[in-house]
Amino acid sequence: MFLADYILVIVTYNGAIAAKLRQIAPTLTRAFQDNGYEVTAIQVKVQVTQPPRPQPPRSPISASGKQQLANFAEKLHNSPLKSALQHLITDQNKGTHKP
Repeated sequence: MFLADYILVIVTYNGAIAAKLRQIAPTLTRAFQDNGYEVTAIQVKVQVTQPPRPQPPRSPISASGKQQLANFAEKLHNSPLKSALQHLITDQNKGTHKP
């Protein structure tokens, strides 16, 4: 929301909300004016957002890959990396790993 040349510009991400705001714009304009604001008009814009791109499905880690990760994790001291690798291997063994 910003004010430019006495025109209040309201940006919304929803077309239905924008339609409702356009319907009540004259009432809002008068309310602003009655409260001492120099607003001559209200302009409503819809900001279209791009939905996130779906992630491609990931292939499960091969048995040899899991073994190499397990061997590497064994060599690590207790750390967040070691915990993450162990969790990844456990999830892969259960078949519950989510992309």
